[in-house]
Amino acid sequence: MSVQDLRDVLRERAEGPAPANPARHEHIRRRVRRTRRRRGLTAAAAAVAAAVTVFSLLPGDAAPPQEAATSAVKAARELPERFTARDGTGYRRLATATVRTEKTTKASVTIPVSGKPLDVAAVCEGGPGAKPPAISVTGGDAAASRSFSPCPKDMELVPLVVPGGAGRVTVTFDTATRGWGCVRESKDGPCVTRKPDQAVWSLAVYEWTPPDRPVEPGPLKPFPKRLARWDLAAATRQLVWPQDRTFTVTAGGDGGRIGLEALCAGDLARRMRFTYLIEGGEGGEVTATCGQWESGPYPMAMNEFRVPAGKPVKVTVRAGIMGPDTNRPVRWSVAVYRKG
Repeated sequence: MSVQDLRDVLRERAEGPAPANPARHEHIRRRVRRTRRRRGLTAAAAAVAAAVTVFSLLPGDAAPPQEAATSAVKAARELPERFTARDGTGYRRLATATVRTEKTTKASVTIPVSGKPLDVAAVCEGGPGAKPPAISVTGGDAAASRSFSPCPKDMELVPLVVPGGAGRVTVTFDTATRGWGCVRESKDGPCVTRKPDQAVWSLAVYEWTPPDRPVEPGPLKPFPKRLARWDLAAATRQLVWPQDRTFTVTAGGDGGRIGLEALCAGDLARRMRFTYLIEGGEGGEVTATCGQWESGPYPMAMNEFRVPAGKPVKVTVRAGIMGPDTNRPVRWSVAVYRKG
């Protein structure tokens, strides 16, 4: 059959109106959108995968040439030169580095210190068992106040503390200094240390300029009335750091165990730390982090305490933050739960 014969047959079979099927058009549009997204992601991944491991420094900084390498794990996307946080804080990139764990475990950059606050950013491509790099600063014991999540797919920021009076510092990222604890696959089986996943870490140091005036974040979602087998007993009102640094909340005195949950909102919410002191409870002071809840399931990370029976339980909460926070307030609240 020739091409013309095939066209004639198709034209003949296509005569007459097509059956009504409005859903078919929407189905096709969805398929087109999905295909376009896949093509965009594939093109971006192909462009990034061709990148080599380099150090990107400010003018005047010299870095040794790096060997181009093809990695089994695709490269993480490049971190932006500049960006503005939701609260209006402006970020400017000072230096970048890449760590491919299949080739090396560490990288270093040298940066000028202007006196403005500094953050380290990271994004990762690889398995969820990839070890986050430890961050250290030459000239002192200063380091990032907290580590990154295991292989974050979205950019994460942590504060970087540098020695006072320094004009230039060298920041080192090292994935070999953090070990994994061993895990028993069965009750009486051997304790096996899991081998970390291979990953490509894209890292950058930024300095930031705070907004001219404090920008308070929006209200927090209310705590759930029930979490697993825990019932909400009491909660602080919604407070704002740095104005509100301590608060006392009291719950009924049924004894047994209580659980404490904290929620925060704001660009620096993950840097908040809370110290709990339970009057008459066991364990003394306990320091905990803060959750963020904008959508989806509640991010439960409860701290449990045993308390005496017979009188109300008073919980004193002291708030703190890691790193500078000029004009960058955080909204926070703490809740007390009891076993239902």
